[in-house]
Amino acid sequence: MPKKFQGENTKSAAARARKAEAKAAADAKRQKELEDAFWKEEDKHVLRKEQRKEEREKRRLEQLERKKELQRLLEEEDAKLKGKAPKAPGPAKVTRAQIDEALRKEMKESADAAGNAEKPKSHLELPLEENLNRRVLEEGSVEARTIEEAIAVLRWGWWAPPGVQGPSPSLLGMGRAGGE
Repeated sequence: MPKKFQGENTKSAAARARKAEAKAAADAKRQKELEDAFWKEEDKHVLRKEQRKEEREKRRLEQLERKKELQRLLEEEDAKLKGKAPKAPGPAKVTRAQIDEALRKEMKESADAAGNAEKPKSHLELPLEENLNRRVLEEGSVEARTIEEAIAVLRWGWWAPPGVQGPSPSLLGMGRAGGE
């Protein structure tokens, strides 16, 4: 009796295709390993150089990661600190000018609050102050503006009239040359 099924068995065809694929993948892998073994570097110096290069790259990447982590921690800490209310560090040094300024502000605020805000007087409203450098000498006082005048006042006293140099050197026994 002839076979009823004349086509190909689909299950066995699928199994054959899977086996062929697996064999092709294994052959490709074996071929790649052979090629890699052919090109593999065997010189010790070149291998050490490559190893040092890889270690340097690894250290650089680790440092970069550490730097990023530190930056992230710093940003978190800053965010925490900004979130909290800043505490007063304690009494800071205060200058006399700052104290005076604070007192002036307090006085001004209290005066404004009381409604008795006095305007500061301008220079036109204030009385003129006497210039001590231009004061006219009182009767009986002596003025000396140079060293010679001061010496003369001290030597002859306040009783010497202005413009008088005192006794002449000849009267003092000094003579013409000032001591002969």
